[in-house]
Amino acid sequence: MQVNNPPTIDTTNPIMSSLCPFAKLASAGATCPVKSSSDNKTTINHTDDDDDDNEKTGNANTDPRVVPPKCPFGYDSNTFKLGPLSCMVCHALLHQSSKCTPCSHKFCKACILRFKDCPLCGADIQGIEPDDELQGLVDRFIDGHARIKRSHAAGDGEATSDNKTKVIYEDVSMERGAFLVQQAMRQAFRAQNIESAKSRLSMCAQDIREELKSKQDNQELCSQLGAVLGMLGDCCRTLGDAPSAITYYEESAEFLSKLPKKDLELVHTLSVSLNKIGDLRYYDGDLHSARSYYARSLDVRRSAAKEHLAVASQVIDVATSLAKVADVDRNLGNESMAFEGFEEAIKCLENLKLESGEASLEQRRLSVLDFLQKQLDDK
Repeated sequence: MQVNNPPTIDTTNPIMSSLCPFAKLASAGATCPVKSSSDNKTTINHTDDDDDDNEKTGNANTDPRVVPPKCPFGYDSNTFKLGPLSCMVCHALLHQSSKCTPCSHKFCKACILRFKDCPLCGADIQGIEPDDELQGLVDRFIDGHARIKRSHAAGDGEATSDNKTKVIYEDVSMERGAFLVQQAMRQAFRAQNIESAKSRLSMCAQDIREELKSKQDNQELCSQLGAVLGMLGDCCRTLGDAPSAITYYEESAEFLSKLPKKDLELVHTLSVSLNKIGDLRYYDGDLHSARSYYARSLDVRRSAAKEHLAVASQVIDVATSLAKVADVDRNLGNESMAFEGFEEAIKCLENLKLESGEASLEQRRLSVLDFLQKQLDDK
């Protein structure tokens, strides 16, 4: 049986989600703790927003035992500027640092391989050599960056053998994760340096796994790991490694499925991971498996839509999943089931009323609706 391409109506970025899995830790407003102020300067927030508020109101923490985190390599903790450890193509930290000859300018290997002339000076590139010494410095910088952790709970200081009070460092371990995700997304989106993005995300995932060894039931960590694993799946998918992509997506779904489905970002990440597994199974010709994953994603989205009736994006997500399941049903020869699915999805979208300021959602609604109507026209 001929298998058509799966419906391409899910507007999720094919490389990776732009949602930061560490956003919830930044503030009650759920803004990403890593913010880009311009192409040449990236602010990295190393302290909680509560600390910033305290400073503004003159109520800063005056506990002498608490020391704000400092970058172990002497970099300013609050700003990260492009410099000798950065690639001027992707504007992220160097990965597989390589030197052009004869000009000696240095870039990520994957970035510079696409050029015949040096992007900085315009000189002909006669050769590319690895710079292991510089890469070693970059790796040590990443390994040490924002890794200061609270050694014990805040409270009365413990006396050491020389009767000095132990210093309690602020816990900024999750800022390292946000930092790594930011680097990966810069490399993936700006320069398509997917191997480098995968490397950074793998480090981030390993950090979270280590944290989970002592905090197995921590929902925030499970949510972050699920999101990062989904991004790793995107990297593998882009690199053409479908088996590894499926493995990452399945592990992502496993972690996210265990969490309460009250968070819409979590629901979206889970349903997208399930859909992506379905897509890969579809491309491989395994229609029954593809339908199973699409149906799981549909169930997740239906439940979310019931809890959040006023959220238009949830209705569009449900319609998208209905279209995917119906498309597989049609390929499996179940025309009546496919017709019912398409009809239900159309009804969902036609009944959806959007505000004038929701132009992007309206565009997405019309795109999915157009796809569905074409499916019925082809009946």
